[in-house]
Amino acid sequence: MKNVKRYENRSLGWLIVLVVITSVSMLAYVLAYMHDFAGDDSLDFWQLFYGSVSQGALSNMPEVIAGVLGITVTVVAIVVELASNRYTSRITELFVTAPTNLVVLGFFVVTALLCIWVSLTGSSPGHVPHAGAVITTVAITICMVALMPYFGFVFNFLNPHNIINRMASSALAAMAKGGRGEGARSERCKERAVRGIEQLADVALNAIDNKDKVICMHAVNTLGRLMRDYFSFKESFCAGWFTMDSRIRENPDFVSMQEEVLDDIEQGRYWLEMKILRQYQMLYGETLNRMRDINYLIAINTRKAAQEAMDRNDEHSADLAVKFFNTYMRATINSKDVRTAYNVLNQYRLLAEDALLRGRSEVALDAAKRFQYYGQLGFSSGLAFVLETAAYDLCTLNELAFKLDADCKDELLAIFLDVDKEAEEGHDMEASLRGVRKAQIKLATYYLIHGAEDLARSIYEDMRDELPSRLISIREELDGITSEGFWEVSDRGVNFDYLDPERRATLDTFFGWFSFGARPSDRLS
Repeated sequence: MKNVKRYENRSLGWLIVLVVITSVSMLAYVLAYMHDFAGDDSLDFWQLFYGSVSQGALSNMPEVIAGVLGITVTVVAIVVELASNRYTSRITELFVTAPTNLVVLGFFVVTALLCIWVSLTGSSPGHVPHAGAVITTVAITICMVALMPYFGFVFNFLNPHNIINRMASSALAAMAKGGRGEGARSERCKERAVRGIEQLADVALNAIDNKDKVICMHAVNTLGRLMRDYFSFKESFCAGWFTMDSRIRENPDFVSMQEEVLDDIEQGRYWLEMKILRQYQMLYGETLNRMRDINYLIAINTRKAAQEAMDRNDEHSADLAVKFFNTYMRATINSKDVRTAYNVLNQYRLLAEDALLRGRSEVALDAAKRFQYYGQLGFSSGLAFVLETAAYDLCTLNELAFKLDADCKDELLAIFLDVDKEAEEGHDMEASLRGVRKAQIKLATYYLIHGAEDLARSIYEDMRDELPSRLISIREELDGITSEGFWEVSDRGVNFDYLDPERRATLDTFFGWFSFGARPSDRLS
């Protein structure tokens, strides 16, 4: 409804412009006419369309309208071509087929032809086409008056945000039409939908090359909304829509896949989701270490797609989104982009939390295992902070599982306690391993304030062989963090090591289980 109101307001604005231009022109003419012929009762206004004066004017009209049409087409062609080269070649197709464009240019052509024919008729000796002169004058007036609104339409049409919205609307309309059709009609709609998705990705890709972050973000968000809108009516589609014909299988995003994989996609009925997420994968790779905001936005939209799929019990699509999160993490670690890993893990954790809230323990467990895997992979790749971030995200996930009394809470705790094992055996990066221990101690304090001493003791058992000196310094660092907010600008905006006063008070209990006592620094002194 908001889009409709905006369109109505925009149309009303141009209608006002038309009325104002026409009124001003007519007023100026009437004033000039009254001044020139004041007191001449013998001259009638309609005599302007009679006699030799009218014949001379008629002979010039074809040149005028042809010149105006030529200038208009030239300007529009240049502007459309520039926009097409900058964003996507689909702009030309959309513009040429736009109803407003067809009506305006068509009216110009009709008026030009009318002028030519009327001028030929008026060239006959002793004959003046009175009705033709009136109609031609009115048509030329309309053409001239419509120029400003038409150019306004052109520039508004070529606004990249509007282009993106039109592409998305066209693709969504093709999906809705194809999902309820059969045979050749459905196949044509599939091609239109695929082409629309690819063109949206092209706009984003060209925006990346031109460093148009705002345009790229809009294209990425539009792809995400397109997928979520698709979920809303996917259930009502006929079986033919989900069949992957030869053209779909030969698409660049599918052609390299094994037949078994394509068959699984077809049986899972998620080829279109795969198509959109493959575009995300391409854009994600292009923006790593270049435009990190786009990486975060892709992760956000992937999470929203997974949540929408879970809402509609579309397990295949939800699992697919999780797989792409794993793909993003792999690409991020390979590119050694720590900051992006930090933010993508945040979105991944939010997805796992949402799965817990929905009772989808299997999704949360799978995500936790991937946190462990990619944390260790990042550690072994020299990105120690990735492991620390994964540990704190696992801590948060365990807290929520305990709060919800989820059936997977014990398994989640086991994964969390095992997150640093491979790192301890293969590398010596003290700072990161200390971060993991801090996260585990932080979870122990959560258990203690909620009366789950047995779970807190399981964490103690896991770290009872730690060096006393390391535990002493960890305790002192945790005691020293009194600000919940991080002291630098970060997307999460939280301090991993912060403990509220209630949880900090349980540190004495937890560290009291070790041989050096609750206050190891006092004991050593």
